[in-house]
Amino acid sequence: MFKFVSPQWLLLLVAVPIIIYFHFQKRTIRSSSLQYSDLTQLKKVKVSSWIKRRNILPILRILAIVFLSLALARPQMGRKSQEVSSEGIDIMLALDISGSMKAEDFKPYNRLYVAKEVLKQFVLDQKSNRVGLVIFAKESFTQCPLTSDYGVLLNFIDRIDFGLIEDGTAIGLGLANAINRLRYSIAKSKVIILLTDGINNAGEIDPLTAAQLAQAQNIKIYAIGAGKPGMALYPVDDPLGGKRYVYVPNELDEVTLKKIAEITNGQYFRAKDEKGLATIYKQISQMEKTKIKVKEYTQYNEFFPFWLALGLGGVLAEILLANTKFRKIP
Repeated sequence: MFKFVSPQWLLLLVAVPIIIYFHFQKRTIRSSSLQYSDLTQLKKVKVSSWIKRRNILPILRILAIVFLSLALARPQMGRKSQEVSSEGIDIMLALDISGSMKAEDFKPYNRLYVAKEVLKQFVLDQKSNRVGLVIFAKESFTQCPLTSDYGVLLNFIDRIDFGLIEDGTAIGLGLANAINRLRYSIAKSKVIILLTDGINNAGEIDPLTAAQLAQAQNIKIYAIGAGKPGMALYPVDDPLGGKRYVYVPNELDEVTLKKIAEITNGQYFRAKDEKGLATIYKQISQMEKTKIKVKEYTQYNEFFPFWLALGLGGVLAEILLANTKFRKIP
C-alpha cells in the first residue's frame, strides 16, 4: 500500500512547466552582446562543451523541485500485518493411578496405559492453553504444574506408573490439589478434567466439598468415569510365580461424579472403551476452545529522507555549477 502523508505539497510540481516556459522564453530574448570589427579570429575559437550543456542548470532546478515536493509530501510504502492474540485456558488434568486402573478392559493394555496415550494426544491438540497434571491414589501430588511447554508435560505423562503413590482412591484430594494449582490463575476460563474408575475411599476431603470449592473459584470440572459396566479382567500376582487374571466388579461412583460436574457447571462422561475415552477428550477440547483475536494493522516505511537528499543534492549542484562552470560574466 502506497500513500502520501501530506499530498498538498505536490502542488509545487505546478512550478515545473512554469520554469520550462520561462527558460525557453528567455532564450528567445536577445541578450546583450559585444561588437567586433573582424570575426575571422573569433570564428576560430572553439565553443566550450559546457556551453552546449547550458540546459543542465534548469534541469537540475526542475529535478530539485520535483524531489523536494515528493519529500515534503512524505511518500510511504506500507504492508498489512496481523497481530494474533488469544485468551488462553488453564487446564488441570487429574488422573487416577490407583490399582484398579490395571483392569484390562481397555485395549491394547490397561486403563492407565490407554489414559496416558489419550492424555498425550489431548496435550498435542492444545494451541495456546496452559495445561498441568496431578495424579492421585491414596494421596495426591502434582506431576506437572501449569505450563505451555507441552514437551515437558508429555515427558511427565510418560513417567506415570503404578506404585508412585500408595494404593487407594482419593478423588476429593486429587480435585483439591488441582484446584489449588488453579487458585492464582488469571485465565478467563479454568478447567479440571478428572479421570477415575473408582469410588472415593481415601483422603480427608470429600469430592463434593472439593466441587463446591471449585465452584467458588469459577472452575469447571469435566468428570470422566472409566471402565465397562459389569466385570473386568484384572491381573494379579500368582504366589507360584507369574501372573494370572481374575474378574473383578467395576465399582464406579457415577452418582458422585455427576454431582461434581453439575455443581461446577461441567459435564459427566462415561468411557467404556479406549475409543470412547479418546472421543470424550476430543469433545472436551472442542467445548473449551481458545478465543482468538486478530488485529490488522499496516506498517509503513518512510521515504522522506531519500527524496530530501536528492532534492538538496539538486539544489547544491545547481548553485555550484552556476558559480563555476556556468558562471555568467556581466
